[in-house]
Amino acid sequence: MIRAGESGADHREAVDFAAFTEVAPLRIASARSYTRRPTRQIQVGKVPVGGPAPISVQSMTKTDTRDVRATVDQIWALEAAGCEIVRVAVPDADAAAAVAQIRSQIRIPLIVDIHFDYRLALQCLAAGVDCLRINPGNIGATWRVQEVIRAAAERKVPIRIGVNAGSLEKHLLQRFGEPTPEALVESALFHIRILEELHYPEMKVSLKSSDPRMMIEAYRMLADRVPYPFHLGVTEAGTAFTGAIKSAVGIGTLLAEGIGDTIRVSLTEDSTEEIRAGFEILKALGLRKRGLNVIACPSCGRVEIDLVGLTKEVEKRLEALNITRTLTVAVMGCAVNGPGEARGADIGIAGGNGVGILIKKGQIVRKVKESELADILVEEVQRLAAEPAES
Repeated sequence: MIRAGESGADHREAVDFAAFTEVAPLRIASARSYTRRPTRQIQVGKVPVGGPAPISVQSMTKTDTRDVRATVDQIWALEAAGCEIVRVAVPDADAAAAVAQIRSQIRIPLIVDIHFDYRLALQCLAAGVDCLRINPGNIGATWRVQEVIRAAAERKVPIRIGVNAGSLEKHLLQRFGEPTPEALVESALFHIRILEELHYPEMKVSLKSSDPRMMIEAYRMLADRVPYPFHLGVTEAGTAFTGAIKSAVGIGTLLAEGIGDTIRVSLTEDSTEEIRAGFEILKALGLRKRGLNVIACPSCGRVEIDLVGLTKEVEKRLEALNITRTLTVAVMGCAVNGPGEARGADIGIAGGNGVGILIKKGQIVRKVKESELADILVEEVQRLAAEPAES
């Protein structure tokens, strides 16, 4: 047995981690095959949406669009966080006038969110936006819709039909009595038919509600009726904790069923938190592999280190590094399950009484003092991330 005194700790007996060097490699049962709903692919700027394209993660700025500097700064922060498509609100002509300046200073595709006023859509199309979020049935006479679609077609700009339980048409509320999945689907089909009659299939559809159950059922109902890609989201989800849970339930359920092509996690938080939550949902389902995946045991009475504090410190320090390399990092708290579970990670640690072990690519590398566990793990993650990717 290794004595704690030999590792610089007190004289209590420490765990013999050498006993775990013969732990068998972790075997992971293959998951049920994933079948994604086939959809017609569209192009939002440089990002394909639908078909076999990766499920993209997007967000919306929380700035006043008329404040060009603040909006551009926020978009750059979103891109740094991994945002692949960004949307801005365009409530009036001044906001529309700012769009051209914003578009010229950013790199990721830009969507404009417009309600009712077709002139704002035309102005933004002329400014070079990559997608319109506008419901064609809400902008008035047929000629107005035709004019917007003509301008969009000239530039090959797709339309997002965005149905929201909080803003359903009055006749649907009268018919169904309240927002329901059926009402959301009827609203979407109404707007879809308008674009189909104008022979413009370049569209994606969203059916959002603050109730995850309602949005899940609405998307399921529409999935077999139209071939267009879906934008998933639980609207007005809330702050980081409750909002992320509601979004994970709503978005995650549909994605697990193969429904969904692009997502936005709507949070009453900094927009970059939406991106982080979005990628975590995709990573949990194995649909995207971007950046670090930190796994940690939940702790129990066997743990002899400050596992909660250690895990939080590791996560905080790794997040600040903004590593985009796909790596799984394990933080385990004891010698019972830790070594075996950490073997499934690219890099990991398992703690004991004053001492832990570093595990790299399934192999126990060395013993580490408890006080040095976080430092060593972060250093090893950085080193591993800098290595050439395996072919």
